[in-house]
Amino acid sequence: MNTPAPAPVSAPLVERLASLADPVRLRLLALVEARELAVSELGEILQLPQSTVSRHLKVLADLGWVVARSERTANFYRMANGELPEAARELWRLSRGELAGWTELEHDRLRLERVLAARRSDSRAFFAGVASEWDRLRTELYGDRFTAEAIAALLPPDAVVADLACGSGAVTALVAPAVGRVIAVDASPEMLRAARARTKGLANVELRRGDLAALPVEDASCDAALLLLALTHVADPARAAGELARILRPGGRAVVVDLLRHDRDAFRRQMGQLGNGFEPAELASLLAAAGLTAVRCRPLAPEPKAKGPALLIATGTRNAGSRTAPGPRRGRERKRR
Repeated sequence: MNTPAPAPVSAPLVERLASLADPVRLRLLALVEARELAVSELGEILQLPQSTVSRHLKVLADLGWVVARSERTANFYRMANGELPEAARELWRLSRGELAGWTELEHDRLRLERVLAARRSDSRAFFAGVASEWDRLRTELYGDRFTAEAIAALLPPDAVVADLACGSGAVTALVAPAVGRVIAVDASPEMLRAARARTKGLANVELRRGDLAALPVEDASCDAALLLLALTHVADPARAAGELARILRPGGRAVVVDLLRHDRDAFRRQMGQLGNGFEPAELASLLAAAGLTAVRCRPLAPEPKAKGPALLIATGTRNAGSRTAPGPRRGRERKRR
């Protein structure tokens, strides 16, 4: 009976086996398995010339063990963990298991810690040098939209958010991509027209015309409600606060931003406001009386370029057993777009 010939070993596997026969390459793979390192850093750790390190890295790169990227004048390498075929991964697992206790690797790890500490020091030095200009630099490099979008992303992706007195829809457009639905309400047809233009293409936005004292929003239908710079424009803030609480579901959160009490009557008249703002305790009491719990209210530090009065922010939660202040019960109004 003829005995079948053994299956030939593939050329790539033979080459990979040969590549691991060199101690320098084994040390290199052990270093870049879990992190990306520059050629200069690897030379410092291995205490070898960069030219020698580069030569060994080229062998490893040609066989698919490592991948490289360039950044300015530096080349960085990492192990191709996810891209290696299963046979190569198994070969490395076996090789790595045999490296335990190798003195050279222990020394490499100590020098690696020194290199990584230098990286952290360089990072701290960078931020120490730009601390006074970081806000300007960050805005110039990355813009400022990502901060607000990151905050909006804290909301559950299926949340229903009410943007009350939505104005031209700036906040609505910011929040809508992060949540399930936004109900934007404003009493001004002109403002709603601007909001409609701004939110065009956002299918989860509903624009409704209505007054803060009688919101066209059904009871307990919203997970969160925003009321920004609007209470000083209404004749009965307590009624508006009651409506705000009414539309929240149990556990729903309200955020109110408005003016800290001031004495700038000319400013109030110019802006068409009916009140001169609120003291923190006054606004907190107003929201608590409306049926919100865990109410917190605090002044906000004025922004450097802001010319108006200082602001304050208040938050509160609609509890399951809380009773909201009396007010008209409203059914869902026809969608206005």
